[in-house]
This record gives sequence, structure tokens and C-alpha cells, in this order.
Amino acid sequence: MNTVDERTPCAREMRPHAAAFVTRVTAGNRLPLDYSVASLRIVDFLIDGLRKGGASRERVRVREALSGLGAYVGEVLVRRAGAVWVDFDAEQRTYFGQPVGVRMPDGRVWNPLGKVHNRFDLGGPEESLRTFYLTLHGRARKAAA
Repeated sequence: MNTVDERTPCAREMRPHAAAFVTRVTAGNRLPLDYSVASLRIVDFLIDGLRKGGASRERVRVREALSGLGAYVGEVLVRRAGAVWVDFDAEQRTYFGQPVGVRMPDGRVWNPLGKVHNRFDLGGPEESLRTFYLTLHGRARKAAA
């Protein structure tokens, strides 16, 4: 289980946090982080690269990357699945190990930051962020652009 990181932005700060992350990692690179569902494969590859490099989650650079990737995944849910960023209440913070997440149109809450941490910690196809999106319950019928 993840521990709540006090440096994680609140719900209203997640969209700009994701945008700043995308700007930072795509500067000088040709990474197609365009908030599409297909771009979640890139997120999987980036996390796998961090894992293969033997990085520890305790390193500041890795923590920042995982936070940015979690914000990005959440923002894909906001833009494509009709979710909204929410600050978790105390019980949800304890359960999810994160201070923020997303609420889907059907009212379910999901933890994209935690999913990114799971991908980093566990790896493997069952932790794929793309698969997470494709099997996600509660998406809006018509994807938001």
C-alpha cells in the first residue's frame, strides 16, 4: 500500500500538474503524450524503463516522475472518460494511500496515482495503465474530447 505523499497536489492542481509534467518530459523528445487512450502504452513503457533501470521509488527524480505519470493518467480519465478530479476524504486516503483521485460519471472513484505506483512496484501486463483504462467501470458512454 502506498503512503500518502504530502507533496502530491490537491484535486484542483492536478490538471496543471499533468500539463507541466507533459511539457517537461516532451521538451526535446518526441513522446506522443497527447492525453489519448493510446498514449497510456507510452506511460507503461516509461514506467517499465524506470523499473529496468533499477530505480528506487525513494529517489526524488523517480517520485516526481511517478507523480507526473499518475497525474497524466488521471487527466486522460478526465478528458476521455468523463471523470473529475477529487480530493479523497480521510477514509479514502487511508484506503487508496493517495490524497487525490478521480470520480467517474457513475460515482465510482479510482486511484490513477496508485495504479502508476502499482505498475512501478509490480510491473507486468496485469498492471498496464492502458488495460486499466480499457476495463474501467463507470466511463461516460461518449468519450469527452
